[in-house]
Amino acid sequence: MKRRDFVRVAGVLAAVPAIQACATSTTEQQESGQPTAGKEIYEWLHFKEIQATDKLDQVFADVVVPAYNRKGIKVGAFMPEGKEQEERWMLMVYPDIQTYLRVRNEIWEDKSFRDAAQPYFDETAPQAAYANLETYLCEAFESVPQMLMPASPRQPLYELRIYHAPNKEASRRKIHMFNNGEIDVFNKVGVNGICYGDILAGPYMPALMYLTYYAGKEERQKAWSTFGGHPDWQALKEVPLYQNNQDGAQGMLIFAMPYSQI
Repeated sequence: MKRRDFVRVAGVLAAVPAIQACATSTTEQQESGQPTAGKEIYEWLHFKEIQATDKLDQVFADVVVPAYNRKGIKVGAFMPEGKEQEERWMLMVYPDIQTYLRVRNEIWEDKSFRDAAQPYFDETAPQAAYANLETYLCEAFESVPQMLMPASPRQPLYELRIYHAPNKEASRRKIHMFNNGEIDVFNKVGVNGICYGDILAGPYMPALMYLTYYAGKEERQKAWSTFGGHPDWQALKEVPLYQNNQDGAQGMLIFAMPYSQI
C-alpha cells in the first residue's frame, strides 16, 4: 500500500469509534419513536404494466400534480429507459412525516381533485389502467435532509438506484457510509445527488434509494468511472465498519416527463 493511501485509511479507521457511537445514538433516537427534525419524506410510486400511458400521463399532468401542488407538495414524474410505454415513477416530496399523513387523507377531501379525477376512476374500475402500484416511503438522509434541486427541472438524464442490504443493521451501516464520506465523493466526481432516502416501507427491503442527474450518458459514465478509482472511495470501502453492508442493487436510467417538477 502506498504511504498516502495508508495515511488516508489510518485516518478513517481512527474515526471508527466516533462513527459507531454516532450510529448508536441515531439508533436510540429512531427507536424512541421521535421523528428526526428537518428530514424530508419521499414517497416514490412505481406504476407497472400500464395499459395506456398517454391517458395516465394526462391524469397525472392535469389532475394529480395540480392537486398535490395545492397542498404545497412538489411532484416529480419519470419514465424508465426501455419501458417508456409500460412504467412510470412518481415522486412526492413532503417536508415531514406529519405532512405526509395529513396530505394522504386530505387529498381525497379535495373537491376539485375528486371532480376532475372521478371520470378516470369510473373508467378504470372495470378495466385497470395498470397491473400494479408499488410504493416506497423514505426518510431523507442525515447529511442531505432536503432535496438538492438541479438548477432547472427536467435534466437530460436521471438515475434511480436502490441498494439492498442483508439485514437492517447492515442497511444502517450503509446509510452511515453515505452520510460519512460516500456522498462527499459523489460531489467530487460529478455524481449529482438530488435526494437520498432510507426506505421505511416498500416492496424491496431493507434498502435505501437515491436519485442523481447528469448532462448525458457520457457524463454519467465518466462520473462513475472516476468514482470507482477515487482514492477517498478506495479508503472508505476498506473501513471495517462498512464491510458487508450491501448484497444487491437495482439501477435504472430515467427521464423526466414534461409535467415533472424535478
